[in-house]
Amino acid sequence: MMKVSVVGATGYTGVELVRLLAKHPQVSLQVLTSNSFSEEKVSDIYPHLSTKIDTECQELDIGQLKEKSEVVFTALPHGISMKVVPKLLEAGLKVIDLSGDYRYQELERYEEFYQAHESPHLLEHGVYGLPELNKEKIVKSDLVANPGCYPTASILAIAPLLDKDLIDDNSIIIDAKSGTTGAGRKVSLSTHFCEVDSNFKAYKVADHRHTSEIEEKLSLLTGKELKLSFTPHLLPIKRGILATIYADLKEELSLSTIIDYYDQFYKEEEFIRISPGGRLPEIKFVAGSNYCDLGIKVDQATGRVIVISAIDNLIKGSAGQAIQNLNLIAGWEEGLGLEDVGLYL
Repeated sequence: MMKVSVVGATGYTGVELVRLLAKHPQVSLQVLTSNSFSEEKVSDIYPHLSTKIDTECQELDIGQLKEKSEVVFTALPHGISMKVVPKLLEAGLKVIDLSGDYRYQELERYEEFYQAHESPHLLEHGVYGLPELNKEKIVKSDLVANPGCYPTASILAIAPLLDKDLIDDNSIIIDAKSGTTGAGRKVSLSTHFCEVDSNFKAYKVADHRHTSEIEEKLSLLTGKELKLSFTPHLLPIKRGILATIYADLKEELSLSTIIDYYDQFYKEEEFIRISPGGRLPEIKFVAGSNYCDLGIKVDQATGRVIVISAIDNLIKGSAGQAIQNLNLIAGWEEGLGLEDVGLYL
């Protein structure tokens, strides 16, 4: 059994990690930290965990984590992780970080969209934790930077098109919608029930920080600087992301040809499902699971390809993907502990 701990265990991402790790057959869940709920049982904060996970949350103590852990998940806000992760690495621990602090290779790009970085030397050390594209590097890493939820849905949808050089690199438009858990547990007016219920709105148009993350990773894939349009929207639901991606094809291609490219690109990836025939993904097909469902259409009239991507933002977009990365680091089957299918209802 591998001993793992979660730093920041009482946010939405943190508690989803706790829930999934508690049923992982090769994991022994050790320390849970929470500045807000220190000395309280996690099951008192989240009663759905009662009798299953009654661990008491602790304040952050690097020595305790070193003594009791082999791998530590840091589910902290950006700007806070960068203060903690270097100390965990110095203690000899492997770290899977779920913030944005180590996702970028370019310091200037991170600081433009976030803040001044306190441990920039670790940006090149960290590995971007998108298993379908970075498996070999993740296996060898002691610092994995878990991707953002919007970038996960978007990059997985676009990567095969760029890999085969099928589209105009700078024609990409991403129209993405997320449930409210993507904003975290902290109370804000924008995610208040009365603001969200029976409503649907765009936000951070043309300046959402995940644009820069998607652009950097796709630019690294193509070997040239890429720019795209990304518009996020807030859905009146708790969890799930549906992203619709548009791009101009370089030449006329049939739908079956493009689907064949996707099938080949992801043939070894158990969590990527290419929708057959004319069926398109829906959030209810993936909610509660670690799957990314992709559906493809070709608009012959405009010469565009349209890709629909659906994930659960809390699982494939966050906690589940983090466990997928743990499995790779540990040398276990990649899907261990992540066997659940979507809830549907």
